[in-house]
Amino acid sequence: MRDNSSATTLIRPVVSSKPVTGLWWGLLGVAAFSFTVPFTRVAVGGLSPLFIGSGRAVLAAILAAFALALTRQRFPHGVQWARLAVVAGGIVIGFPLLTSYALTTVPASHGAVVIALLPAATATAVVLRTRERPPRAFWAMTAVGAVAAIGFAFISGGPDQAGGYGQFHSADLLLLGAVAAAAIGYAEGGLLARELGSWQTVSWALVIASPLMVCLTLLSLAQQPPAATPVQWAAFAYLGIVSMFLGFFAWYRGLAIGPMAQVSQIQLIQPVLSICWAGLLLGEALGWPTLIGGLAVILCAGAAVRVRLRPAPAPPRISAVMPLEPAKD
Repeated sequence: MRDNSSATTLIRPVVSSKPVTGLWWGLLGVAAFSFTVPFTRVAVGGLSPLFIGSGRAVLAAILAAFALALTRQRFPHGVQWARLAVVAGGIVIGFPLLTSYALTTVPASHGAVVIALLPAATATAVVLRTRERPPRAFWAMTAVGAVAAIGFAFISGGPDQAGGYGQFHSADLLLLGAVAAAAIGYAEGGLLARELGSWQTVSWALVIASPLMVCLTLLSLAQQPPAATPVQWAAFAYLGIVSMFLGFFAWYRGLAIGPMAQVSQIQLIQPVLSICWAGLLLGEALGWPTLIGGLAVILCAGAAVRVRLRPAPAPPRISAVMPLEPAKD
């Protein structure tokens, strides 16, 4: 029998598996997303919520289609299409539309209060969808972090325009729906990124949702023609190019490297950054409570990501073994 008469080919994952690298990619994604709420608040001043929620997805889908075509990506197969539809429903359709409508009636700081629940929601979605089983210490730090983030955003936001502190608004239902949609989209997208790649996952999700989003964009233009300032158009461009497209390159890569539940807790600092940007860009009040609360939230996020998670069982390696060539006399 010859030495090279058998061969084994291992199918390797699309992304690497270094947890520290995953945290840094997640942080980069969160930094990109932290401008979403204040820039949405800017854009709704001259553009309809329907146009913002759908039009930014159309802009991102155009970029995604070019990227997929230029790099000649292979089409997803089988059940991956259905899973991409779940991702599209969460991050392309659900979250952008719901937050756009909500932020027409509440300020950016109020929106950040509710969206502060997203890390805990994402961790829950990850546990329900995957085999990751974080220990009790992780859930304790997640709960403390969520309370700290909500408290920070609540104190930092001050009285809102709809009537003071702590009042529940109809917009909160939209924001809670947005949180649920994003959490599901993040969990499923993180898993798909391990198979398709990070930017490929968000790109295919955008392409899948594009027919619906184009129809909604045309409907919004017929109902209310845009009358925005250059600043409002610039905010819209950021939402389409960065919040809806480029930011997910880093975020899904971080989730794919994982552990997903751990990386999701990086989102705890998102309301801190969002409210800081709201103060700097929109003139919303900032003070010592903001600085102290922000530090507390960052410490909670750091504690949550340092909790040692029990790794999920490794899937069996897929190998293709060529049959042995019979020995020749």
